[in-house]
This record gives sequence, C-alpha cells and structure tokens, in this order.
Amino acid sequence: MYIIIMGGGRVGLSLANLLIDDGEDIVLIESDETLCAEVAAELDALVICGNGTNSKLLEEVDIEDADYFIATTGSDEANLLSCILVRKYNVPHIIARVSNPDHEEAFKEVGIEQVISPERAAAAQLQKVVTRPNAAELMTLGEGDAEILDMTITNDKVIGKKFKDISPTKDYIIISTYQNGKLVIPQSDNIVSRGEKVSVLVKRGTFKKVSKRLGDGS
Repeated sequence: MYIIIMGGGRVGLSLANLLIDDGEDIVLIESDETLCAEVAAELDALVICGNGTNSKLLEEVDIEDADYFIATTGSDEANLLSCILVRKYNVPHIIARVSNPDHEEAFKEVGIEQVISPERAAAAQLQKVVTRPNAAELMTLGEGDAEILDMTITNDKVIGKKFKDISPTKDYIIISTYQNGKLVIPQSDNIVSRGEKVSVLVKRGTFKKVSKRLGDGS
C-alpha cells in the first residue's frame, strides 16, 4: 500500500516505522525544517519538508495514488484542514489524530469518520492496567461486546478440574492454553493446572466475575 503521513512527531514517526517494518510504501510530510531533517536521518522512507495543507505539495507526492492519508500532527486544526483538502482527491482511507476529544465531532461533520485520539487510547490502556493487573488484552471484538484476554489460572477452586467443567459458561469461554510456550486448544478432558496461562473470550461487563472465577477467587 501507498501511505502518506503528515506529521513527523512521536506519533507520526512511530507509525511510519511500524508500517515500514510491514513492508508498506511510506511518504512522510513534516513542516518543521529541523524536525524534518531529524526524521529524514532516522526513517527509511521519503521525507518531504513542507506543508501538508498545500495542494501543490500533495500532488507532488501523488496524493491521487495514495491508499491512506494519515494526519498525525499535534494540531487538530492542521489535521482537519489537511483531511478536508485530501478528500477531493478521493483517497480511499483518511485518518486523523485528534488531541482534543471535543474536536472529534468537527471531523465527523466534514466526513472524516476515522478519528484517533492517542491520549484517550493511552488513558484507557492505563485504566486497564490498574483495574486488570492479572490480565492482558489481546483483542476487542465487535463494538466492544467482548474481549480476548490472556489470564493466569490461580484459583484453587478450579485447579485440578477438567476444562469441560469450567468452560464454556454464559460469561466466557477458554479458547486456548499454552504448554511449553506453544499454543494448544484445550480438550474437554484436559486437567487445569495451577499457573496455567489461558486465552479467554470474555463477554462485556463480566471481567470481574471471570477474574474471580479463574484468578485468586477473591
């Protein structure tokens, strides 16, 4: 894919490096000359020093051929303006970073549906670290209706039982376990061991109940 990123700050640079590692074709646009030079020295991609809200510059980087345009600067106003401008080139996917959640509606009103707030995402992740210290989130399904979590079984009430006796329930289903570091689909007659790491599909709103059932039981 051909992806144009506007903004060479921490978010834009990190995103560009990840996409390059995935083999994607990246162009990064940065307006600050000093930052542009720093990014160009670090990034294995074409870095353009200029304003992403300039139609001529966008056309010079073949905006018409882009699969994605991603605005990642720290300025919501610049991100919004660039996304409005890019829309006329019929780029299939336009994504904008929004620092102030109050501005999300403005993006959606002009047709930019994919709006990401790294600050909000980081806060949500920190909240989960605090409230779910014994579980790691792997994936969210649907509209947040369920999650797949990694958990460790430590509750004496389930240790020694067969998997069919503890899963599935109306709240969760154990979908995999790990033996010698390898993922294994648990069979109904397999015995649950203390400290066994499992991946669990958990229904929304039932995490505390599932954690109590599989974790320390408190």
